[in-house]
Amino acid sequence: MSGGLKALDTIADIVLAYRPEQKNARPKSESTAVAGLTFYEFFCGGGMARAGLGERWKCLFANDFDFKKSASYEANWGKKGLVTKDVSKVEAEELPGTPGLVWASFPCQDLSLAGMGAGLKGDRSGTFWPFWQLMKTLRSEGRGPKVIVLENVCGTLTSHGGKDFTAIADALADQGYRFGAVVIDAVEFLPQSRPRLFIIAVADGVAVPPNLLGADASLLWHPKALQVAHLRLQGKSKAQWVWWRLPAPPVRNTRFADLIEENPASVSWHSAAETGKLLDMMSDLNLDKVVAAKKTGQLLVGGVYKRTRLDDDDEKVQRAEIRFDDIAGCLRTASGGSSRQSIVVIKGDSVRSRLLSIREAARLMGLPEEYKLPKSYNEAYHLIGDGVAVPVVRYLAEHLLEPIVMDSHGKIATAQTALDTVRKTPRSKRAN
Repeated sequence: MSGGLKALDTIADIVLAYRPEQKNARPKSESTAVAGLTFYEFFCGGGMARAGLGERWKCLFANDFDFKKSASYEANWGKKGLVTKDVSKVEAEELPGTPGLVWASFPCQDLSLAGMGAGLKGDRSGTFWPFWQLMKTLRSEGRGPKVIVLENVCGTLTSHGGKDFTAIADALADQGYRFGAVVIDAVEFLPQSRPRLFIIAVADGVAVPPNLLGADASLLWHPKALQVAHLRLQGKSKAQWVWWRLPAPPVRNTRFADLIEENPASVSWHSAAETGKLLDMMSDLNLDKVVAAKKTGQLLVGGVYKRTRLDDDDEKVQRAEIRFDDIAGCLRTASGGSSRQSIVVIKGDSVRSRLLSIREAARLMGLPEEYKLPKSYNEAYHLIGDGVAVPVVRYLAEHLLEPIVMDSHGKIATAQTALDTVRKTPRSKRAN
């Protein structure tokens, strides 16, 4: 066989290996998705990762075990591709096509400071393992994703002395993935303090644009805890590690006060007595913050969480702690009323308080106004608090995920064009 024909066969093999089956093809008129930008969304909740990825991406499959969350997902995105059941019950045969990306925001409860420290052995965070078994199966079938994103709390870095993070790294490296991690706080984009860990893994054979790779850690995206976790890696996991390079985020121009509703539908303003009771739960330090806010004469909004503290006699008491830095505390979903954030709105001598409304919580996650929320306050708050900040996903998509997935898809498209050109050329005119 001549060198020219060998090259032709090689191009044909590449194209045929990555060409989707025609039955899965979708007419361009039905979607604004870009070719190659396809994804699965595991532990999908209300689809906040999907909201962040945007219309350029086509969702092939979504999964969550919670029927209430799936109802919200369906209300906003439709039921096509949505499967509601435990991830351990999902079979690889149910996963269509070959995704460019798999996003997995697996449960954080066993990895967070509020959890019981079970880590990846816990019933909830341990669902990472059946998810990962699906990824291994896809790889064995030649359908492995080009990119995988794992999102969780920063406690993942230190859970079980760092062993849980190392276990995830070892799992990625064992399947040939190059990977790195970044810690991004939603406060860079939204007035909410919400640092989260994002592990981004790229399959072997998938080219990564050089400008996305850093020579070393950056304090902006790789804090000390992440660097320490990296130092614990050994062998193949150490060798497969990359430092992702991202540009500095734009300056945030939204304040907490900008998101507050005067007449919320989901909650009511407290009575004067209820506001007084909330103030009585504050320590002198926190009351001083309220006094200082009143003296400014400006409209200020403070976020309030109730926490258990020790008093002067080492007795446990419930305290209301407030912040006036124009940033909301991290939205949480732990059980009990203390997990629900309240607000205190001050303007001069006027002091009002109430629970954070569900629409305000949605705004703090970057969800659009048209996003449909559950009617139940607790269900809505739980859905939102379990999610990922939408602008953070969009930022990662724009600066990391899309350049990688589209670059790899572009190489396949180039091969397809070359093959088509050769096919149209008469054999008598082809170079040997």
